[in-house]
Amino acid sequence: MEITWYGLSCFRLREKGMTVICDPYDKRAVGLSMPKIKTDIVTISHDRPGHNAVSAVTGEPKVFSGPGDFEVGGVLITGLTTYHKAASGEAPERNIAYFFDFDGFTVGHLGDLGQIPHQRQVEELGEIDVLLVPVSGHNTLDASRMTEVISLLEPRIVIPMHYLHAGLGQAIGETLESVDKFLKELGVAEPETVSTLKVTKGQLPEETQVILLEPSAS
Repeated sequence: MEITWYGLSCFRLREKGMTVICDPYDKRAVGLSMPKIKTDIVTISHDRPGHNAVSAVTGEPKVFSGPGDFEVGGVLITGLTTYHKAASGEAPERNIAYFFDFDGFTVGHLGDLGQIPHQRQVEELGEIDVLLVPVSGHNTLDASRMTEVISLLEPRIVIPMHYLHAGLGQAIGETLESVDKFLKELGVAEPETVSTLKVTKGQLPEETQVILLEPSAS
């Protein structure tokens, strides 16, 4: 499995000849320039410019933006309905958390998760190898509640996303927190940092490990 982060909530997953792009973004909304990537599958967690820019990718991908069970090229996809954290007085916006099963290697992308999933939803997912977790606490669960989600899902690797990092535009940057509070909540003083995560099932750690990815420009 090869996982590359392009900033905010956008990732590329590559395994067994298949490519998935999660939450592609628009430069005007995010400030970053996303490279043109040929992909087989695109998932949209929620309908906002920082997460729904399908035009930013190339190829003829299958695009998913709702809940359900799907299969494309041997990749099994489960989309679960959750909700974005609502502002005071507003109704919560739907958020889809996606889980990808690449022949037994499972990656979860939580989108802008604003609620703890129901136990029955978690039981249906089975073992999760890598979990992509929003940690800014603005439109998502705060750090302490996100650790509850991690304890519930029990992934082998956690990769933080959707936090303040270099390159983001000022407008969106002002709404995000750094990753530090989340790391402190988990008791992680010196997380491993890599440009791209390449891992096999046999290389997964026994206990949950946090890995930081550096935003890629290619």
